[in-house]
Amino acid sequence: MLTVTHAQLYAWLALFLWPFFRLLAFMMTAPLLGHSSIPRTVKIGLAALITFVVAPGLPPFPAVPIWSWAGLGIIVEQILIGAALGLVMRVMFSAVMAAGDFIGLQMGLAFATFVSPDTGTNTMVLSRLFYMIALLMFLALNGHLMVIETLAFSFHALPVGVAGLNVGAFDLLARSGATIFSAGLALALPLIAALLIVNLCLGILNRSAPQLTVFSVGFPMSLTLGLALVSVLMTDLGRYLDALFGQGLQSLQAMIQAMAPI
Repeated sequence: MLTVTHAQLYAWLALFLWPFFRLLAFMMTAPLLGHSSIPRTVKIGLAALITFVVAPGLPPFPAVPIWSWAGLGIIVEQILIGAALGLVMRVMFSAVMAAGDFIGLQMGLAFATFVSPDTGTNTMVLSRLFYMIALLMFLALNGHLMVIETLAFSFHALPVGVAGLNVGAFDLLARSGATIFSAGLALALPLIAALLIVNLCLGILNRSAPQLTVFSVGFPMSLTLGLALVSVLMTDLGRYLDALFGQGLQSLQAMIQAMAPI
């Protein structure tokens, strides 16, 4: 007859529970796996499935009871690690959305907004288009598999029950938000420069020929030229996204190493 002792049951539960909280926190905050269109039961099931796969190869866990204050502290620690890694990935996709916002404002599409289901805020049409293209490109380049591999590596760089986290890592997380503006502006700068030249020409035309209604000419011209430039931009968007995804994965690994205790 197979018998399971109380200590064995606790060891098995700890082997699953602590990595599960880290993976679940990542699923809830990551831009792709944490999308609002994915049901919560699917996220929990996917986190449990990945936990079952990676749990046998994890380093030994500390001999801490789960139902104790120390066990609760480890759970909170795993949630912080998973949420921080998920936010690093979200910064990468936010840069693409920022580029769409910059281009849309310059084209005169500031009014073309709708409520985005994953953020709950108004989002421009171009921003949403770039975001969906980035998600599809991320899947096409197997970025989700690289992220899962990085998460499995995080359990070796940051073992469960590590003696505290480096607080400076969260400062690194805050500073990584600058990538939203730098990378987004790098993508939108050619279109912004071209549309700015058009607006300057229309301003000069308005001063030289006041009888010409610039508002009736400028908006269709800016919109038409903007759409033509966006179609040209799409031809080189893959190279930009490839470099952005590589930078995001490097930031993810740098965040894991930065959270390791000194």
